[in-house]
Amino acid sequence: GAFYVFPNCAGVIGKTTPAGKVIASDYDFSLYLIDQGVVVIHGSAYGLSPYIRLSIATSIDVVREGCTRIAKAVALLR
Repeated sequence: GAFYVFPNCAGVIGKTTPAGKVIASDYDFSLYLIDQGVVVIHGSAYGLSPYIRLSIATSIDVVREGCTRIAKAVALLR
């Protein structure tokens, strides 16, 4: 089995990445996070927009690292 969380990402919609791309959807946010080294699935793939799906079926250290990368990526948005 697997374990997932679906955090809401509405707060980043409309923000701009360091590369100048506007995040217009959870899909855009998921692509941005992939560029930052975190693989997530956009919630719209499951009819759950604006959310992203994170798998937490791994070690706590890997989950912490992913959360740290997400926090750093969000901090870069304007």
